[in-house]
Amino acid sequence: MAVAKVVIDVAAAAIDSLFDYEIPENLEGSVQPGVRVVVPFGPRKVMGFVTELTSESDFESLKEIISVMDHIPVLTKELLDLSKWLQEETLCYRISAMQAMLPAAFKAKYKKEVWLLADEDELPDSWKIAAEGREVFPFEELDKHQIPSSQVTRMVQEGLIDIKYIVKGKNRVKRDTYIELAVDEQVLLEAIEDLGNQAKKQRLVLEFFSKNPRPILLNDLIKKLQTTKGPIDQLIEKKILKRVKKEVYRDPYQKDTTERTKPLILTDQQQAAIEPIHQSIDQNKHEVFLLHGVTGSGKTEIYLQSIERVINEGKEAIVLVPEISLTPQMVTRFKERFGGEVAVLHSALSQGEKYDEWRKIQRKEVSVVVGARSAVFAPFENLGIIIIDEEHETSYKQEDYPKYHAREVAKYRGRAHQCPVVLGSATPTLESYARASKGVYKLLELTDRVNEQDLPNIEIVDMRTELEKGNRSMFSESLTEKIQDRLDKNEQIVLLLNRRGYSSFVMCRECGETIQCEHCDISMTYHQRQHKLKCHYCNAERRMPKTCPNCESDAIRFFGTGTQKVEEALNTQFETARVIRMDVDTTSRKGAHEKLLNQFGRGEADILLGTQMIAKGLDFKNVTLVGVIAADSMLHLPDFRASERSFQLLTQVSGRAGRHELPGEVVVQTYTPEHYSVVLASEYDYEGFFQREMNFRKQVGYPPYYFMVLINLSHENHVQVNQMANELANELAKNLSKESILLGPTPSPMLRIKDRYRYQCMIKYKRKEEVDQALRSVLEHFKREVNQNKLQMTIDFDPYYFM
Repeated sequence: MAVAKVVIDVAAAAIDSLFDYEIPENLEGSVQPGVRVVVPFGPRKVMGFVTELTSESDFESLKEIISVMDHIPVLTKELLDLSKWLQEETLCYRISAMQAMLPAAFKAKYKKEVWLLADEDELPDSWKIAAEGREVFPFEELDKHQIPSSQVTRMVQEGLIDIKYIVKGKNRVKRDTYIELAVDEQVLLEAIEDLGNQAKKQRLVLEFFSKNPRPILLNDLIKKLQTTKGPIDQLIEKKILKRVKKEVYRDPYQKDTTERTKPLILTDQQQAAIEPIHQSIDQNKHEVFLLHGVTGSGKTEIYLQSIERVINEGKEAIVLVPEISLTPQMVTRFKERFGGEVAVLHSALSQGEKYDEWRKIQRKEVSVVVGARSAVFAPFENLGIIIIDEEHETSYKQEDYPKYHAREVAKYRGRAHQCPVVLGSATPTLESYARASKGVYKLLELTDRVNEQDLPNIEIVDMRTELEKGNRSMFSESLTEKIQDRLDKNEQIVLLLNRRGYSSFVMCRECGETIQCEHCDISMTYHQRQHKLKCHYCNAERRMPKTCPNCESDAIRFFGTGTQKVEEALNTQFETARVIRMDVDTTSRKGAHEKLLNQFGRGEADILLGTQMIAKGLDFKNVTLVGVIAADSMLHLPDFRASERSFQLLTQVSGRAGRHELPGEVVVQTYTPEHYSVVLASEYDYEGFFQREMNFRKQVGYPPYYFMVLINLSHENHVQVNQMANELANELAKNLSKESILLGPTPSPMLRIKDRYRYQCMIKYKRKEEVDQALRSVLEHFKREVNQNKLQMTIDFDPYYFM
């Protein structure tokens, strides 16, 4: 008996295991590990993933697999193993791990089509009957004509046919209509002779094909000949021409006409840094490198030349970048060097674009993937290097299940493929730098900029002194003078504000009432363009009230500073300045990041004002001044990484100035100028910051001295979640050793989100095996409540957010 072990496409604790199904004779050879199948599950039919094949089962009577959805596996053997590892590492459901690896298109409903790649005379008779002269036809025709599945699989493998999934709804395989000749040259010439004087347009079309016998896009043909569809349709009816649908990829970057670049000559420092990476590539050896290089030190050129070496050996590369805003510039750099070898995967692509990019990778049509976090799962089978740029970025940690960190997945895949993993940053995480200091990672240093320019001078401005001087503007005297100076010289300015919206909150000056979200314990943020208050946690919106809802006073005012408010102030104070604002509101539309950055790059604006998304990776020749409006807004968050994030942000944004010939300057405005993260960032003293922060982490027992896991419980009933949180703590205490530290239960810093009350426990630990055991017993203990959807429990290893 042939048996397939299947993971069912239902994310639930009771179903999180492998189910045995018999493989019917007609599907033998088609059912392979990594394909999706349709199986009976209870009263319904569901999708599942085959993980392995076997010849025996512990059960006597098995249900049969109904059909196969893929004739080429969508998950490789390595990715199947990785999904098992992810399940164990993050305590997620196996199906959640598998779905995280695939584009959203695979979660939709499909219509299958057969595409003929061979000439009709190469096909068996049964296929000719099913095709009925069509090059593309519904897959159901094969079932109707009883064509065995094993024959379908064999013909896919031999390249005679392709099976494509047309996603119902928006996400389809994109096809364009081409017109091509249906007759040979002799018949064509006879057809032109036979046309009467009335058929001038038909003659024009056929004469075009006599000189250009290749297929042409229907729209291009109509434009070229300035004709209509009518004469073309008449020639198709006469069977002289034929209409053909051809698949085309949706390429988000196809309009770019990038000129190819050549490798640059490396500096001595770059050469010293790249040699160990090249050795690792040549020796097929897995090592993790931490490339610690100041901003502008040429890390990207090291990435490009390392990838070139990998491609020359016939292998593949994955490059991860943290922000969508960085991706256009990064993609351009890679496309300029490697042309059509590059695929792109990130969340700003449409579902169809993502699906097409993923298929390019699966079909081995590209060798390099550039993308955000999920690109780490690209289905390459011969990886030669994985690069994570700006490795310190929090966006590499997935906040939904499975709560993986892309760096850990990259290391797993690096081990599986015996290839190097390169982590690059000017401000690495403390954990990564500590591992490099201990020799767990190999440290590669770039201390100088490639253009031998000095790093820009950073001036710290104490905003308390500005207030004493009577300056109530959001710009200090120094920043105001420097902005005006750059405007006079036609140089560009980048201004960073670590907030979005118009102002942080709305408060009544009479009674002190702040307007809170009705569903979350947080004040709402005012957005001027829509004249609305928004909650940034549950997306609730309401109109801005004219009077205080509590005391009905009209003394209702905006407090705090948002990007819209800064933009308004810039327009008032510098009337001639052209300002581009980049924040969540202005970049929500598809392609907006790229459009705004291109405008700034072309010099169509003097000032780029934005939130964190403009702090890193951007490279503009004419930027000579960077201003940080509220440097300490992160320092007062209840988060042990607040100082580290502030140091990283200040260092990264400072690196945007003076990257080319013109020298740069930075002005940092702060109310806490004495804080060590501000002082050491102004001196570019990463080593000093590392030592200072490590001492603090050691004293309080935080990473990298301990690992951490955060367990969050949420429930609609406040009393019940409080009781369950205490139960949770008791259950954990029973299973943890003395070297682990249990903190809590405590209410979450934001007690209520989306009308659910939230409590949390934290475990600091040294050995993961022991904690896994304790957490599994907790999951078992609360299984009934979770299955009934009353209680929601999340487990987050190495958490980045504690709110």
